[in-house]
Amino acid sequence: MQQEKSKQTSPIDKKTAQLKLADFCAYQERSQQEAREKLAKMGISSDDLEDIIAFLISENFLNEERFAIAFAGGKFRIKHWGKLKIKNALRLKGTSEPCIRKALQLIDHETYTQVLKKEIKRKAKEIPESNVIKKMNKLAAYLIGKGFESDLVWDLLRAGNKK
Repeated sequence: MQQEKSKQTSPIDKKTAQLKLADFCAYQERSQQEAREKLAKMGISSDDLEDIIAFLISENFLNEERFAIAFAGGKFRIKHWGKLKIKNALRLKGTSEPCIRKALQLIDHETYTQVLKKEIKRKAKEIPESNVIKKMNKLAAYLIGKGFESDLVWDLLRAGNKK
């Protein structure tokens, strides 16, 4: 059996870790959980870890609300995730409920509905199903899996099927 080698060869001092984490957080928005995991991989003690996190927050390298807004906006715009999937992903990142709510409120409802309609059209072309009911069920399952609310998905599917 081959043993896994850790990337970290020797523990680094607090100041070096602080500088590395500042660069890490400056590159893109990070959650506190991501920063803690990075510090733990560096071999930083729990007391120093909390001091570094406090420093990063005080110097505005870490901002939970800003992270949640950037994360939610990016996943919606780029990957076309629905609000439920974004919410669950933010929870997994350790983001607080108020920050999650604020990030989701900033997603425009009209744009959200338009993206959902585009996803319906795009995916409908890909599903080779002649039975309309089976095709709608497959479409709904796909869209609900992407995190869109089931009632909204079904309302749009029914409205599109009546045309």
